[in-house]
Parts: sequence; C-alpha cells; structure tokens
Amino acid sequence: MAQIIPGESEGIESALRRFKRAVSKAGIFPDMRKHRHFETPIEKRKRKELAKHKQGKRRFR
Repeated sequence: MAQIIPGESEGIESALRRFKRAVSKAGIFPDMRKHRHFETPIEKRKRKELAKHKQGKRRFR
C-alpha cells in the first residue's frame, strides 16, 4: 500500500504529486485494472497472445 507523510510546510499539491508517484511505482493501477471485471478464458487467452506478440516485437528491435 502506498503511503506518504506530508511535511510541515508542504503544500497539498506537492503531497498529492508524491502520492501519485508512489502509487505508480508500486504498480497499483495495472493491478486494479486487471481485477476490475471478470475476464472469460477466451479473453484471457487473447490478452496473453497479444502480450506475447508485443514482447516478440520488442525483442527484435
């Protein structure tokens, strides 16, 4: 779980910016999107095949 402690004279904007950075580093958003709704086995297979295809393209650059 991402957590920050704002400083004494730190503004809310900078504290929010630090919190967003901590959340993105922790990888919470992709995990949240993955568990947002039920995924059928066919959808899961298609998603994995697409990821494998993208990974293969990156490998040959």
